[in-house]
Parts: sequence; C-alpha cells; structure tokens
Amino acid sequence: MTKIIILITGFFFFTSCSDAQTKNGMESSEAGVINKVVAAKDFQAKLGDENIQLIDVRTPAEYSAGKIGDASNVDFYADDFKAQLEKLDKTKPTLIYCASGGRSGNAASMMKDLGFQEVYDLQGGYKGWPFK
Repeated sequence: MTKIIILITGFFFFTSCSDAQTKNGMESSEAGVINKVVAAKDFQAKLGDENIQLIDVRTPAEYSAGKIGDASNVDFYADDFKAQLEKLDKTKPTLIYCASGGRSGNAASMMKDLGFQEVYDLQGGYKGWPFK
C-alpha cells in the first residue's frame, strides 16, 4: 500500500513540475505566441534576422565584461526592469539571455505576460555561449 501511495505521489509531482516549466516559459506556443528556450546554434541563427531585439538582462558590470552582438542591456535587478521591458516592441522577435539562464527565464515569462509575441531565451546563457 505504501508503494502505491509513493508511486501516485511521484506521478503527480513529476507531471506538475513539467507543467510548471511550460508555464514559466521553457517552451510555450499558445495562440501564436512563441516563448521558448533555444540552443546556442539556433540563437545564433536568429541573430541574422534584421527585425530582432537582442536583450541582455545581466547587470551592467556583467554586460561590460562581454556581450553578444549589439545586445541592449536591461538589468533584471533594476527597479524599473518591467517598465523597461514595456518600452520594447512586443511584435518583434526578441532574443534574451543572462549569465546562465535563470534571470532570462524569469524575464521571458514576464514578457509573455506583457504580451510579447515571440521570445527566444538562450539555453545556458552567456556562460554557455560558444561563439565568444
């Protein structure tokens, strides 16, 4: 009986975790909205599109130590972070990254809630960027 309870509990735990990852922007495309984590090679391929917004959500110190392309710095820890996101064009594809993926994942989720249509989050962040 105990084994059955453990199995049922484990099933619900794992299925709820996978649902949470989708809701937090790991990969979601509902009603034409794209919000997903992409590998470095796919991220790099999207950099060639002239119609993108490239956003680095690291701190200014991290940003000044090195960045991807012509990324704009929008500090995740800034008091006006959400207000700065709201100034961006929600209809343009947006590429976003941080140091390792945590902040950009949270930012991508916020951007989805703000109505951004297409957000691509760099898997592994700047630390995992092989094209430095």
